[in-house]
Amino acid sequence: MVTVTVLAVGKLKEKFYIDACREYGKRLAAYCRLELLELPECRLPENPSPAEIAAGLRKEAAQIREKLPRGAWLCVLTPEGKLRSSEQLAETLAQVKLAGRSSLCFLLGSSHGLDPSVKGMADLRLSMSPMTFPHHLARVMLLEQLYRAESIQAGGRYHK
Repeated sequence: MVTVTVLAVGKLKEKFYIDACREYGKRLAAYCRLELLELPECRLPENPSPAEIAAGLRKEAAQIREKLPRGAWLCVLTPEGKLRSSEQLAETLAQVKLAGRSSLCFLLGSSHGLDPSVKGMADLRLSMSPMTFPHHLARVMLLEQLYRAESIQAGGRYHK
């Protein structure tokens, strides 16, 4: 069974986000072994300068590198990434699995994004939408799309 790690910078606080993530985690258990890892977001001043943001992202990048599963296929979620339909994402993940990869990692950055060095490590840079979403909601959306992709691959009825 494939292992899927969702590595997220920032902690979920709102119960409804936590409950939604748990629900999709339960659903995904039929298809993969899911690991959810949260890393602390670097604390920045109220109105950080670009230099302060860059320094914070470098600190977060160091934490991210420590937690990335060795040998995992890495997908970084970033606004400048490629847009994929649910069917295209399912096909991409199927190809990754067919290529023999048994560990996949999806990375969600903090509210200020990700350090360019981390983005450069990605096998796929993925964008959910040209619109902006709260990072906590993006985590729920990612889990839902992973479940949908697995359902599509299995020929399930969830995807309509």
